[in-house]
Amino acid sequence: MSSVEGIRVAAGSAEAECRVKGSRFIAITRPVSDLAQAAGYREAERRRFHDATHHVYAALLRGGDQRFDDDGEPSGTAGRPTLAAIERAGLSDVAVIVTRYFGGTRLGTGGLGRAYGEAADLALERTAARTVVPGRRVLLKYSYADTGAVTRSVEANGATRLHERYGDLAELEVALPAARVEVLRAEVTETTGGRAELVELPGEMLLPVDT
Repeated sequence: MSSVEGIRVAAGSAEAECRVKGSRFIAITRPVSDLAQAAGYREAERRRFHDATHHVYAALLRGGDQRFDDDGEPSGTAGRPTLAAIERAGLSDVAVIVTRYFGGTRLGTGGLGRAYGEAADLALERTAARTVVPGRRVLLKYSYADTGAVTRSVEANGATRLHERYGDLAELEVALPAARVEVLRAEVTETTGGRAELVELPGEMLLPVDT
């Protein structure tokens, strides 16, 4: 699978803190699979630091969907810099929540944006990541005489064997990058003279690039 371009996604949580002119900024990262989950993590931080001034968050998914919220800070000074930190880190499927305790000194719009970005950067630097590709499960049905041809096609496309069943026909369930499904279909059709059948199973999965 190493020939398929991968996506870096968050694989764990991290926390970091910075202080700017008395204000305390606490940033936490969480892996997420949708934007509602990201909003839920923000509410959890709001409960954890119930006496804080602001609870800003941003999230970015691997499909490009994103969301950010200033939570009462001046527009563009909090959520947007937090999202920019995620983009700098090159991570997807991640949410960053930055909690602020006001220290009594106003930072100005520029200083505020830099402080939120710095806190987010620190937490993202500590966040474990993994490189993945969108994958699919497919079921191959073929005669025993075509086992060799099917096996060679499966291996050539970097597919991972999941389950094997044997009856009147052999059945092999594999996982492979979504971008390789139609390639595999064409190869097994050609090498078995159209005798093998490939059925794409529902649901997406994430596959590590180098396995």
